[in-house]
Order: sequence, then C-alpha cells, then structure tokens
Amino acid sequence: MVMKKVKKEKRICFVVMGFGKKTDFETGRVLDLDKSYKNMIKPAVEAAGLKCVRADEIVHSGLIDVPMYEQLLNADVVVADLSTSNKNAFYELGVRHALRPFTTVIIAEDGIKTFPFDLNHVSIRKYHHLGEDIGFEEVMRFRQQLTKAIKEIMKKDPRDKDSPVYAFLNGLNPPALAAAVQANIQEAIDTGLQIHNKEAELRDEKYANKNKSVNSGLPGELKTHNDLMQQVDEAQKNGDWIKAKKLLTSVRKMKKDEMKKQGMTKKEVMKQPEDAYILQRLALVTYKSKLPNEKDALLEAHQLLKLLKPDTSNDIETLGLWGAVHKRLWDLEKMPDYLDEAVRAYGRGFYICNDYYNGINFAFLLNVRAAQSTDRAEAIADFVEANRVRKEVLSICEQWLKDNPIPSNDKVPEMAINTYLKSWYWVMATIGESLVGLGDEKNARKVLNEAYEKAPEGWMKQSTKEQLNKLIPLFNDSPLKYIITK
Repeated sequence: MVMKKVKKEKRICFVVMGFGKKTDFETGRVLDLDKSYKNMIKPAVEAAGLKCVRADEIVHSGLIDVPMYEQLLNADVVVADLSTSNKNAFYELGVRHALRPFTTVIIAEDGIKTFPFDLNHVSIRKYHHLGEDIGFEEVMRFRQQLTKAIKEIMKKDPRDKDSPVYAFLNGLNPPALAAAVQANIQEAIDTGLQIHNKEAELRDEKYANKNKSVNSGLPGELKTHNDLMQQVDEAQKNGDWIKAKKLLTSVRKMKKDEMKKQGMTKKEVMKQPEDAYILQRLALVTYKSKLPNEKDALLEAHQLLKLLKPDTSNDIETLGLWGAVHKRLWDLEKMPDYLDEAVRAYGRGFYICNDYYNGINFAFLLNVRAAQSTDRAEAIADFVEANRVRKEVLSICEQWLKDNPIPSNDKVPEMAINTYLKSWYWVMATIGESLVGLGDEKNARKVLNEAYEKAPEGWMKQSTKEQLNKLIPLFNDSPLKYIITK
C-alpha cells in the first residue's frame, strides 16, 4: 500500500488594521494604511513563512464577521496595527487577547503619543510613517524587525503569554471551535477560494482585451474589497474616472448589502455611518469625471461629502475635498456662498491639522475674497490673514524638508525615489507660492526653478504655474493701499 503524502497547510497570519487613508486625530496627519500593509507588514509576514491575510482579502458570500472571528481564534499569528487609534483594530485585538494567550504581535506608527491604560504594559513595536507615505529605509528596517519577531514567537516552546487576559488570570483555558463547526468554516473558505481563483482567471482574460468597454470586469464578478480597491487605484492612475466611479459605487453597495444580510432593514441601513474613505474617493472621482457636466458632477460630489458632516468634521481629507469642490463651484458660478464655504473648509483643515496643502489654498482664497470684497475693512482683514497663513505654511514646509531629507542610500529603488519626489515637489511648490504671496520674488524664483527641475511628472509643473497665474494678479490692486500711514 502506497501512503499518500499529505500537503502541509501553510500557517496563517491574520492582520488587524484599518484600510486606506485614515486621519490620526491625535496628530491631524493622514496615514495611508494600505501602504503600511502592502510595503511592510505583508512582505514581513511572508518572509517569516506564513500566509498573510487581511479582512478585505477574505473571500466570503455571507457576513464578514464569521471568517473574521474564526481568524481571530485560529490564526497562528495575529498582527494588530493600532495606527490612527482605529476603533475596530482595538476591538479585534481585545477579542484576540480573550481567545488566545500567545502569538499576537502589536505594532503602531510612532506618531501615537499615548496608548490606553490597558495597553501601557504590552509590548508594541513601532514604525515611522511619513504621512501618506513610508520611507524605503524605514520599510526595510521594520520588515526585518517584524519578520524576526514572528519567527521568534513561532519557534518558542512553550510560548510566552502576550495576552494580558491569560497573563493575569492564571489557569484560564483558551476556547476552541467545535470540530464540526470548524470543518464547515474551512469548507466554506476553501470553496470561496476556488470561486475567487476562477473569477480571477475570467477577469484577467477580460482585461487582456483592450477593446472591452469600461463595463467589463466590474465588481459584480468579484468577492473581495481588496480586489475592487486595486482596480480603483489602477483606474485613477490611468485617469479613467468613469470606471473608478463605477467600481467605488459597487464597493459602497456591497457594504450596504452586507448590513442587510445581518438582518437590518433598509431604513436601518440608511442610518448607519458610511466608510469615510470610500465616500471621499467616490467624491473625488465624481467631480473629476465632469459628467454629465462639470457643475452637476461637483454638486453630486457635494452631496456625497455632506454625508461626512464637513461642517463639524476634523478629518483633513474631508475638509480638503469639501474645499476643493466649493473652490471649483466658485470658479464656475462666482457665487459668494461657494467662495465662503471653500475658505471655511480650507481654514478648518489648516488650523486643526496644521496642514500645508489646506494652508496654501486657504491663503489663496483669502486673497480671492479680498479682491472681491466691497468692504475695505473686510478686504484688508482677509489680505493680512492670507500673509500670516503663508508665513506659518513656510514654517511647516521647511520643517518637512528637515525631517524628510532625500534618500541617500544607493540601494533605494527608483520607484521609492519617485514617490519621495512627488511629496517633495508639492512642499517646494508650496514654499515658492508662499514666497510669491509674501513679495519675495527672488527666493520664490529660486525655489520654484529647483522644484521644476526635479518635478517627477510634467503636469505638476503646469499645475503650479496655473495657480501662480491666478495668484499674481490679486496683488496688483492690494487693499492695503487704503491703510493711512504717516
């Protein structure tokens, strides 16, 4: 009798964290958590010999809660990223600590100043995040640290208790799924993976044909949130705003369908808060599409963003988009209410988050409003405030350059350098625009020329020049002339 060799299943690491760009309300910065996952966490886990899974990569036809809780119980390792103090991540970490006494690794971006009392005595590994990006050298450093940590906890026998629940409650036995239930869950996961793989083959075949319409291969054929968001990224990169909008609309619908499967009525679903990241991206691609026309696209984006309560929101992305939409509506309609709303949004984004993007737009629109005002006192106030804002923006940008020097390591790949240069360019362009607004033309020209020379993409340079062409005429008839001086 020939014994059949049983294929050993790869051990699983389940990653607990938020998705997409999230605002860290403690510092006001926006962090791209997807970059943390794709560039650092997933490669580190795979280097340790485990299969890496995040909730948005789980194939499921029913409630995500079932496979999510199953992973929290049975995953060989759980990595929990608490960056931005994500509520779901904290909750899921608590569930893991209650279910398993060991093999849980906690990580977080080092901008978090304080952790809840219950986590003060738990080991937390930290990495440095550059706002929406992560430096290549930091990526490589933290990858190695995380891989080493996972390997060490997996090889220990007996394993150290990293759950405070089991550390303080001696003699507590961890639960386990009943064998029959576990078998059914595994069968459902295996079936889902087979369906997913088949769909992936069909999808690849469709995308191979470039003449297919934008409706081919859309989300109805897919099962995971991650699949859809990758297609959204690709569509935006290609400037295909229509396709990106269709994809995001389907993601939004998928989330509502999941709520209905939980037994919620249509009215209850409507009352539930929506995913801010999805709404923000949907609003962006909606107004970028300019369909059916630019004004209607902007008004549709306005309605989407209203769901995020921009009047009271502290989310920098929401405020930036709300300002951008109303700035464009002002350009089209020249209605003072649109201009005032744009000024208010950018102002909140700047003062709350100390953000140079919101700040430079805030200063520009203050000059626009000063030029439109028939009230001399109001015009002077806006003009003076614009200059004060530019001085603060200069300080923020100069600090950014000190904190983020250009990578000097020869081993840094070209892609990482280009990513850095995109952020660097906008900081330099903002410094140049600030200096123009403050009347320092000599230094402004020097900074802008340096930025133009290293601009990674041609459209960036053009965008800056268009903004300056709008700004410079605003100083030709300065309201400061009404101030009486001796």
